[in-house]
Amino acid sequence: MHFNPYGGAAAELAVRLVNATDDQDLADLLADAGYKPIGDISPRQTAELRRWTHRLDEVFRTPGVDLLNALLAETTSRPYISTHDERAPHLHYAAEDAPIDERVKAYTAAGLAELFCAAPDRIGRCAREECTQVFVDTSRNGRRRFCSDRCANRVNVARHRSRRTAHPTTSPSAQS
Repeated sequence: MHFNPYGGAAAELAVRLVNATDDQDLADLLADAGYKPIGDISPRQTAELRRWTHRLDEVFRTPGVDLLNALLAETTSRPYISTHDERAPHLHYAAEDAPIDERVKAYTAAGLAELFCAAPDRIGRCAREECTQVFVDTSRNGRRRFCSDRCANRVNVARHRSRRTAHPTTSPSAQS
């Protein structure tokens, strides 16, 4: 499924933030996600982005209009059209010179809101009980249930093993 930059890249950045470990460097995470310009991230901004990440996680747990509207209201969003870097006109939700934490908050809130409006069932949390990862379902059929093939395989192997234990079959060598 194709999403616009806010429903796609911004929602994917929200996924990266939620799935990040507590010790992961946020400047590196943002750079790896292609988020620009980053600039310096102060300890206060880091703490604010960590708090924001917990708010984003709530959307993946229970996506809804009220929660997303609350996130949007919590940002300092001021949409405007930008044409930087010779790109076609596109929306920005915070000024480029705004502090990094404010820009990331506006970007991820707008991205998740756009995704929710386009396809609310595409905001996902891994179905493997032991996994806490979240994802944006970009599959063709929109039926993704796991964060990765690894988690899907673990669940399927466990299910297969439990069936084999519950219904043992007699092997040909056991019949002789």
